[in-house]
Amino acid sequence: MNLDFINEYIPLYIEAAKLTVRIAFIGIILSIVVGFLCSLIRYYKIPVLHRVIGVYIELSRNTPLLIQLFFLYFGLPKIGIMLSSETCAIAGLIFLGGSYMSEAFRSGLEAVPDSQLESGLSLGLTKLQVVRYVLMPQAVSISVPAFAANTIFLIKETSVFSAVALADLMYTAKDLIGLYYETNEALLMLVIAYLIILLPVSILFTLIERKLRHAGFGD
Repeated sequence: MNLDFINEYIPLYIEAAKLTVRIAFIGIILSIVVGFLCSLIRYYKIPVLHRVIGVYIELSRNTPLLIQLFFLYFGLPKIGIMLSSETCAIAGLIFLGGSYMSEAFRSGLEAVPDSQLESGLSLGLTKLQVVRYVLMPQAVSISVPAFAANTIFLIKETSVFSAVALADLMYTAKDLIGLYYETNEALLMLVIAYLIILLPVSILFTLIERKLRHAGFGD
């Protein structure tokens, strides 16, 4: 193991990790927004939009992120639309993540018994109040495990961003391997970097799930 090589190139991995985390954070936050809106449209079966969202979800979930990125980075310039590597990465993550988050939220919405919604209306709450105070808190808490799995999945999917010349963690590792042939060292730093990113996320969601369970949500 070449420790001198590791010490020399750790700063490169730190910068690549910052970029990876920033893009993942932006992409996941916007995926949550997209997924939330799509789940409400599908749950309430809004005409036309319901079918459009269904097509989007099937297209997104059944095509690899790598192909989606190629379309954004190499395909769109053919029709005059030029996007930077970072913009393509964020857009691709939102396109993929939005569909997964939508299904996670929708499963939570459908798990809330109709009797609870009817009880809220019978107590004099408006439909909006029932959604806000009865439906959404329970649906979100039920969706937490799927939401956590999707978040971790999307962070791991950032490893394909190097295909569009984005200097993320995978790009850095491949570049160093190609230049210096220090494969074991480059891959070791790559694995450690992803562990440092993913382990806190996993622990955080485990604590959130435990807190919700103790509070009585999701039972």
